[in-house]
Amino acid sequence: MKDINIDLNDLDINAIGSWPMPIRAAVIVVVCVLVLVLGYFLDIKGQQQNLGRAEAQELKLKQDFETKWKKAANLDAYKLQMKEMEKSFGTMLRQLPSKTEIDDLLVDISQTGLASGINFKLFKPKKEIQKDFYAEFPIEMEMTGDYHRFGRFVSGIAALPRIVTLHNISIKENSQGKDGSKTLSMRVIAKTYRYLDENEIAQLRATKNRNRKGRRR
Repeated sequence: MKDINIDLNDLDINAIGSWPMPIRAAVIVVVCVLVLVLGYFLDIKGQQQNLGRAEAQELKLKQDFETKWKKAANLDAYKLQMKEMEKSFGTMLRQLPSKTEIDDLLVDISQTGLASGINFKLFKPKKEIQKDFYAEFPIEMEMTGDYHRFGRFVSGIAALPRIVTLHNISIKENSQGKDGSKTLSMRVIAKTYRYLDENEIAQLRATKNRNRKGRRR
């Protein structure tokens, strides 16, 4: 086999057909490789990206379908749960005193404190705060006693037939008395609640609507 010595400077780009066969074969191979590489980046890669997005969307649609299917399968259970929640809500609503029962409830709270052996230094009902469908009625209290009496008072409040919650409890030790005994002071805000009647709810919503319109101007 003869060695082929070719000077690339002697090749004429305009006369490729006259080039030696090894050179033409090498050029054809290079051109084919370039076509494949360009084809990948210009077409195949884009198709792979589209395929990846389509697969991700398919997975999301399957997950959405499974979620909706489970909800549909448990629809009866959800309806039953909703009825139980409405029943429970109605029971809690009946525990809220009406407007005319607030005074009686204040007396119950005061008597609970006296029955527990505590002494009231402050018992101050404050202005009620209306919420969406109920009103919050805070009572600021300060009392003296010991831990056992405070405990009886808290237990007595929890046992009332109406909902009363205790907030911002602060207990401090008083100075020692002449007989050597020490007492404690407790400050607390008790909150009771009452449901709003239909007229009050309508007035509250109208006021909120007016306030929102006023802020927009």
